[in-house]
Amino acid sequence: MSIRFIYQDQDRCIGCHACEIHCKTEHNVPVGIRFARIVTLGPTIVNDVPRMSFVFMTCFHCSEPMCVSACPSGAMQQRQSDGIVYVDSDACTGCMECIEACPCSFPQYNDDTGTVIKCDYCKDRIDAGLQPACVTGCTTGALYWTG
Repeated sequence: MSIRFIYQDQDRCIGCHACEIHCKTEHNVPVGIRFARIVTLGPTIVNDVPRMSFVFMTCFHCSEPMCVSACPSGAMQQRQSDGIVYVDSDACTGCMECIEACPCSFPQYNDDTGTVIKCDYCKDRIDAGLQPACVTGCTTGALYWTG
C-alpha cells in the first residue's frame, strides 16, 4: 500500500482559509462541519516581532485507523491501494462509533443526512488524476499532495 499525505509549508501559509472553502465547496459540506481546518497559533513574540502561524489539519488517514475498526456497519473503510479512509454513506447507520474512536474527532456527524462524513482526500478527484480540492485551492501553494 502506498500511503499518501497532504503536507503543508507553514512558511507559505497566510491563514486565508481558501483550503477550507474549496473543501466545503467540493463536498457540499454543511455549516459547522469542517473536513480541512486551519488552526491559528499565536500571536507570539519572536525576536521582538509579533508572529502568527497557521497549521493545516485534516484526517490523518491512519495506517491502522481506529474509526474503521470501531464501525459496526462496515461503512468506515480504508482503501488498500493507497490507505485513504472514507465513509460508504449508503452503509452508514449514523451510530457515531467512529467519531468516538477517532482520537482527533475527524469523522463528523451530518445532521442533514443522519450519517457520518469525513475527509477522504477527494478520492474521486485522486482517481481522476487530480489533486485534492484543498491543495488546488491553496492561494499561496502551501499545501502539497504526495500522490
